[in-house]
Amino acid sequence: MQFSESLKKNHQFRFVYEYGRSYANRYLIMYVKENGTNRNRIGISVSKKVGNSVVRHRVTRLIRESYRLHENIFNSGLDIVIIARPGAAGKGYDEIESALLHLGKLHQIIKVYFYYDERV
Repeated sequence: MQFSESLKKNHQFRFVYEYGRSYANRYLIMYVKENGTNRNRIGISVSKKVGNSVVRHRVTRLIRESYRLHENIFNSGLDIVIIARPGAAGKGYDEIESALLHLGKLHQIIKVYFYYDERV
């Protein structure tokens, strides 16, 4: 992620939870708060309710990769916290990517919402 940093500390997550705004869909919840810099900071949270450690790490990797491939279309200067819901456990990359872009569109933090579906 060349344009982004990670949120790592508990107080950073809590600040975004308290002062940010949130939207959710079937697989993910996204909190967004402006951070006053020109870089995004992203935090990913996957609880034990989603599954065992193998499942949780897979979901984390899918979310991180979905964001990494599309980070150039996200606005800058944001703290973004993404929480995986239990429904995300068995889903593939396409569903997670679609859920992430959908939440970005709801938050109006995507510069250009362009989705190309190769299957059509």
